[in-house]
Amino acid sequence: MNRRKFIKKTFKWGAGLGVITGLYSWQIEPFWMEFVHVKMPLKNLPEELVGKTLMQISDIHIGNSFDYQYIIDSFKEAQELKPDFVVYTGDYVNYENHKQIQQLQEVLENVVTGTLGTIGVLGNHDYGKKYAEAPVARSITKCMEEAGVTILRNDAVEFNGLNFLGIDDLWGINFRPEEATKKYDENKPNIALCHNPDVCDLPIWNNFKGWVLSGHTHGGQVKPPFLPAPLLPVKNRKYTAGEIDLQDGRTLYVNRALGCLLQVRFNVRPEITNFELSKAV
Repeated sequence: MNRRKFIKKTFKWGAGLGVITGLYSWQIEPFWMEFVHVKMPLKNLPEELVGKTLMQISDIHIGNSFDYQYIIDSFKEAQELKPDFVVYTGDYVNYENHKQIQQLQEVLENVVTGTLGTIGVLGNHDYGKKYAEAPVARSITKCMEEAGVTILRNDAVEFNGLNFLGIDDLWGINFRPEEATKKYDENKPNIALCHNPDVCDLPIWNNFKGWVLSGHTHGGQVKPPFLPAPLLPVKNRKYTAGEIDLQDGRTLYVNRALGCLLQVRFNVRPEITNFELSKAV
C-alpha cells in the first residue's frame, strides 16, 4: 500500500469511528442506566436497620431536552428493587415554562418511594430561570410532596431511625445551610442531602459526621478515557462522581445523574445508586 492510499484509508476509518462514537454518545449511553451498589457504614445505626437499602436518584431533568419516557422506565426498574429509603438530590426539571411542571407530574405517577421513608432536596434548576424564581421552587416542592416525597428546605427530619439533613441549593435563593446543620445529632446515624457538592467545602457543618449525598455534576457527562472530565460545574474538581472520603468523618457521594441537560454522554453512564446500610466500625 502506497502512502496516499494509506492516508485515505486511515481517514475513512477515523471518520467512520467518529460517526459511530457520536451515535453511541447521543442515542445509546444517555439511556443506558446503571444501578451502582455501594456499602454505607453509619455510626449509631440501629441493629434493625443493618442491611436495609437506601436508594439515591438525582438530576432527572424532566423537560424537552430528551425523551423522559426513559426516566419513567428507569423508575419502574428501580421500584422492583423495593428500596427501604429513597432520597432525591435535586434538579427535577429542566425549566423553560410551566409545561415542565405538568411533565414532572406525569413522571411522578411512577415515583420511586421507600418503604421506610422518601426524602428530597431542591437543585439549582428547580429555581427556574437564573435560579431565582421562588414560585417555581414552590410548585416543584408541591409536586414532589403530593407524590409522597418529603422535601427538606434547610431542615432535618428523622425517618425510622435515620436523621436526614436537607440543604437547599447553593446557587438558589434559599441557601441557609446552618438551619439544617444545627439539627445534626451526634447520637444518631446522619445523612445529609445537598445538590451541589461544593457545599462540603463551606464552614457550615457543625462537626457533622456521616454521609453527604449530592448530584449536580452528572460526572461531567463526557469523560475521555484515562483523562478527567473537561467540564464540571463545581469549584472543587475532585467532586466529579462516586465515593469520596473527606478525611474528617464525612463521606461524600456524588451521583452521576439519571437524566441530562443535553442528550450526550460518553464514558459516564447515568446512574441510580443503591446503598446498603451497615454499622461503622
